[in-house]
Amino acid sequence: MDFLPRRRSRPGSSPGPGPSPAPKDGLRVLFVGSSRTYANDMPSIVQAFARSIGERLDVVTAGQGGASLEDHWNQGGVVRKIAAGGWSVVVLQQGPSSTPENRENLREFTRRFAGPIQKAGARPALFMVWPAANRQGDFEEIRKSYTLAAEDVGGMLMPAGEAWRSVWQRDPGMPLLKGDGVHPSPMGSFTLALSIFGMLYGRSPVGLPARVRLTKGSFAQVSPGLAPLLQEGAAEANEQFGRR
Repeated sequence: MDFLPRRRSRPGSSPGPGPSPAPKDGLRVLFVGSSRTYANDMPSIVQAFARSIGERLDVVTAGQGGASLEDHWNQGGVVRKIAAGGWSVVVLQQGPSSTPENRENLREFTRRFAGPIQKAGARPALFMVWPAANRQGDFEEIRKSYTLAAEDVGGMLMPAGEAWRSVWQRDPGMPLLKGDGVHPSPMGSFTLALSIFGMLYGRSPVGLPARVRLTKGSFAQVSPGLAPLLQEGAAEANEQFGRR
């Protein structure tokens, strides 16, 4: 893929064992985040979309309920996983981060993670989330936080939260949230995956299947009549706000 960085050896330096190389015939993506990422096995839906167009995509999820990037950094396991190498993209996610203090926290730990990510030959990416049901006015501040974090490290911005807002502008009744007002419904995760797929591959998600088989054998699906609406919402958000 043309957006992936090329590693250069410094003159006179010994390359050493280094990290494992990313697969040459596909992408390998590490998702780091909370239940907003791993709910409904969302990374596997992205993988299934890639498979539907004949692309190889390997996904690994390092998720913990309620975790921030600071939590993952301090626990150390994710940093070691990144350093082991073999990644094409590392996708970072935490909560909405719409307040000034949480924005600075997101930016600080994005910068910290960017070091080992880039050293391993991968590209950092920010997965923009969404506000809780009772804070729908926070979309603009959330997008600003994630955009700044992506710009800080020259990373990708996956505006998946904005994909939801674009869908709601088309149909305010679309059930993208679960009843708890925080986590994605299956349809919500399907929509997030459309946006993330589009950003990874630099193409519109319009026309992707409404039903895909996941590696574990289950299916992710939406009504064929609703699929175009979700796809168009994700495509619009990516075009307006995405950063590759």
